[in-house]
Amino acid sequence: MTSSTSEPAGSATSVFSPAAAHTARQNRTREMQLAPEALARAHMHERQREADAERQAVRLVAARRMQRRAERVSLRARRALAMAVMH
Repeated sequence: MTSSTSEPAGSATSVFSPAAAHTARQNRTREMQLAPEALARAHMHERQREADAERQAVRLVAARRMQRRAERVSLRARRALAMAVMH
C-alpha cells in the first residue's frame, strides 16, 4: 500500500472494508450508549459501599454503648454484692 502525499510516511492505514467500518461504528455507538449505564452502575456501587460503611459504623457505636452499659451494670452488681457481704 502506498501513502498519499497528504499523509506522513509510515501513517498509511491498512485496508478496511466497509462492513468492518460499519461494525466498528456500531460498536462505538453501543459503547457510547452503554457509558451512562456503566457510570450509573459505578455510582450505585459507590453509594452501596458508603451505606454499608455507615451501617457498620452505627453497629459499632451501638455495640460500644451496650458494652459500657454492661460494664456499669456489672460494677453496680459487684458493689451490691460487696455491700450485702459486709452487712
